[in-house]
Parts: sequence; C-alpha cells; structure tokens
Amino acid sequence: MTAAEGGEGGEGGEAHPLVGVVGGVGPLATVAFLDAVVRLTEAERDQDHVDLVVLQHATIPDRTAHILGTSDEDPGPVMAADAARLERFGAGFVVVPCNTAHHYTAQIEAAVDVPVVSIVGETTAAAVARRPGLRAAGVLATEGTVASGVYQRSLEAAGVRALVPDAAGQAVVTGVIYDGVKAGAPVDLPGLLAVAEGLLADGAEVVLLGCTELSVVAEAGGLLDDARFVDSLDALARSTVSRAGHRLRARRAPSSALPAAPR
Repeated sequence: MTAAEGGEGGEGGEAHPLVGVVGGVGPLATVAFLDAVVRLTEAERDQDHVDLVVLQHATIPDRTAHILGTSDEDPGPVMAADAARLERFGAGFVVVPCNTAHHYTAQIEAAVDVPVVSIVGETTAAAVARRPGLRAAGVLATEGTVASGVYQRSLEAAGVRALVPDAAGQAVVTGVIYDGVKAGAPVDLPGLLAVAEGLLADGAEVVLLGCTELSVVAEAGGLLDDARFVDSLDALARSTVSRAGHRLRARRAPSSALPAAPR
C-alpha cells in the first residue's frame, strides 16, 4: 500500500470519511469489529455502509508483553507506521480495535494529522451514558491494560472509580483472552462471569469488557444484551459508524438475513 495508491479515490469525503483500521491486534477481534460496524449500520444496500481500509497486521509485537517488560519489542512505532500508511491511503480518521494498544496512543497520534479515536475513551463514555451518575465500574482486560492504568485514568477523569480483579480473577481473564480466543480454543465463560460477578459484588455498577477478545466472547455468550456489561468493541464500532457519517442501528442486525437451510 503506497501513498500513490491511496491518494486517489480512497477518500470518502468530509460527509463520509474513509475509516482507517489498524488491525490484527488481535486478528479475530478485528474481524469481530468489522462485523459489528456492518451490523450496526442502518443500511438497505451496499452503498449505505461505511467505507474502511483495514491493515490486518497480525505480526505487530505483543502489547501486553512489552508493557509488562517481558519483551523488548515495542509495538508503538509499528502501529504508528501503520496509521501513517492508512492516512496516506486517504483515511479521514483512524481506529485501533485493541484496548491494550491505547497505551501507545501518543506515538500513533504523533505519526498522523488525522484523529485517532480512543477505544478507552469511547468505552468510558458509553458506560457513563449507560448509567448516569455512575460511581464505580469493573474492568476486565489484559494484564497489560490493567498495568498501564489507561482505564483507571479514563474512568477517574469521568468521576468513576475503577475496580479490577484480584490475581486469581485476572488469571481467569488472561486465560480466556490468550488460551481461549487468541488460540482458537474453547473459553471458560462461567469462570469469566464469576470474576465479573465478584466485581459487581464489590460495588461495580457496570463491568467494562476492556479487551476486544472479550468482545468476541460477549456476543457468543449473550453479554451484549446484559445491561451490566459495557463492551469496548461495541462502543468503538458505534462511534465509528457515527463519525463516518452513517446512520446507526439501535441493535445489531442479525448475523445472517438468510433462513436456515432445510434439514
């Protein structure tokens, strides 16, 4: 993808800007994000949908490993370079469907002149809108996201106290993310729900699914219909549709409009 390739025809115009997606972090979460954008867009034909250019860069170094100091490979410059490529292609704004990547937002923003939408900011805003007067929110996320403090700072700025799992609970969340979704293996949904219930019992009024791998679990597990959960990927997808100048559905369209095949 070169600047010459992106300079003509890729831009959607001011009313419908082209969306640049730094993807692959992780790969399945990016696919889930694209699916959510399509199904949240009020559309009757192909041309009613959001124009996106997606860089599915799965080999971006692991964000959590770098934050925790177990890897010297810095994903920040890689994601910044990807955002710059998307801008050259004509993107009017950039999204990164990964919460842990928010730790590197300053590097990404410094590389482009277009807005970089914050998944953490959008999720915090969605939580506050969901529960006016919100005082405490639980956060389920990677160890890297928790250690970086991105949600703690975002929630505190909104006047909300952040609650995170204890070590045992975090181990369950990490297992769901890394040993389950990222590995393409079954996940411990009952265990994840038990961690969430523990945060609610400790005073959380909502629980933020602050990892887009958990967003993959959320729809399959029916958590999107539970008002106690605020899903980060859903919040980012809704913001993306609106920022791109398209009409937003209140609920996602069914995953398939086709009837089941006869048996």
